[in-house]
Amino acid sequence: MSSVATKPVPAAEASDGSKSSEEEETSIGRQAGRSALETGANEKKQARDLVYAIVENQRGVLHRISGMFRAKGFNITSISIGESSSPDLARMTIVPKGDEAALQLLVKQLQKMIDVIEVGTIRPADAIERELALVKFETRDMKSKNEILELSNNLGARAVDVSRDSLVVEFTATPERIDYFINEASKSGAIKEIVRTGLTALRKGL
Repeated sequence: MSSVATKPVPAAEASDGSKSSEEEETSIGRQAGRSALETGANEKKQARDLVYAIVENQRGVLHRISGMFRAKGFNITSISIGESSSPDLARMTIVPKGDEAALQLLVKQLQKMIDVIEVGTIRPADAIERELALVKFETRDMKSKNEILELSNNLGARAVDVSRDSLVVEFTATPERIDYFINEASKSGAIKEIVRTGLTALRKGL
């Protein structure tokens, strides 16, 4: 099930941006994160829930959270962050790679960060998922250019730059649809560059 946890009033705070805890918990967390996220995928079912966090919108927050992921050995498929409905807060969407135990451990560690206000998970069935991609193609002739433009129109993408020998397409969709577009369009024109924002998501309904 989707879950959400709002952080209680912080106790003692450490200088690295996380709450103080026992030495053995840090060691156990690091070992568990690495084993569950890096090598446990072959034996345990991969968790598919997304993780979101409401964090303080200030300098260094992303660096501190990324540093925690690295220190604990978490494997992250993508992470995106942007200003939320309040200018003082930012919303982070994290796509973890690992089993359910690793997912819960990641959420637990995020809850300890002093910059994190709220942490929750969203099941894919309950989520509206989107990603933005910019794809630059080399198009040496009109035939290849028109084929990519036709595919773009059919899928809901749009050309944002057209020159004599290149074409840049913007596509906002689910990661799966973006993967499909890239695979199909590459048959008509050589891909020169791809930029993807990473997944962002909201829960359906109120």
